[in-house]
Amino acid sequence: MEDKIRALSDRALEELEKADTAEALEAWRLSYLSRKGELNSLMSGLRDAAPEDRPRLGQEINRLKVSLQEGFTARQERFEEERRSRAVSAEQVDVTLPGIPPSPGRLHLTTLTLRKICRIFHGMGFEVLESPEVESDEYNFEMLNMPPHHPARDMWDTFYLTESVLLRTHTSPGQIHAMLPASPKPLRVILPGRCYRYEAVTARSEFMFYQVEGLAVGPHITLSHLKGVLETFARQMFGEERTIRFRGSYFPFTEPSVEVDMDCILCHGRGCRICKGTGWLEIAGAGMVHPKVLENGGYDPKEHSGLAFGMGPERIAMLINRVDDIRYFYSNDLRFLSQYS
Repeated sequence: MEDKIRALSDRALEELEKADTAEALEAWRLSYLSRKGELNSLMSGLRDAAPEDRPRLGQEINRLKVSLQEGFTARQERFEEERRSRAVSAEQVDVTLPGIPPSPGRLHLTTLTLRKICRIFHGMGFEVLESPEVESDEYNFEMLNMPPHHPARDMWDTFYLTESVLLRTHTSPGQIHAMLPASPKPLRVILPGRCYRYEAVTARSEFMFYQVEGLAVGPHITLSHLKGVLETFARQMFGEERTIRFRGSYFPFTEPSVEVDMDCILCHGRGCRICKGTGWLEIAGAGMVHPKVLENGGYDPKEHSGLAFGMGPERIAMLINRVDDIRYFYSNDLRFLSQYS
């Protein structure tokens, strides 16, 4: 019996030292210290020992049990300490290592389109100006020939900050800002910027979008000048083979007013799904500046005339890049945005 106790002790301590994982340590515990382990089997074998030897042998088995339990506990604590150490090491940052470089930024598709539009008109002698996004009702509506309760205001429902201050619904108020500062003189400007309208967000409309307003004022400016400017723009933006047409329309701040169509860049006027079978795509609204607007800008409509136009960069970008949903532009999806740079 004593030989069995010594043999069990030597074997158990040797295997405990070799247990190098938490799983191996648990297997060792089940093998020696559990109810069905070897130590309990040894204790059960005392019944076969001589009665006078049982007390002494029982004490030896108990001492062995305490020794093995202490060895198990020490080994378990060491594993736990090593686990904590690894966790702390994983959380530490080695400041001597090179950092993760940020990915290079890209210009937004709208920005790229705006810059190209500005380059084209700058080449035709237009100056690029900015005007406020927060406007007064007077500049956004009244000075553009839309007095209170004018029915055309329904097309430009917007976000009001106060009863008379709002987020501009179009870049057309920039016409007044461009005309007023100086004494009447020939003027050629474009005014790019954001606009806001209170309307549902769909595949074809957003509550926030960009516009580019164009204005030229001077003696003897005619509708033919307007067509020449927009035809030159269409050919430089979409291709030299492009042609445009005017359709009669209505805007309170122009007279006459026209919608500007361009032959479809996909079917070349034959009719397709993009142009809805018409062979034409709308690219801008335009017209001759209304005499009332010229007066509000400080010009005498008897001596000066003007042309004006407005276009949406997002719509132009959608046509060029075959994008079928305007919501992609401002949904911050890098999968879409990273395609253009």
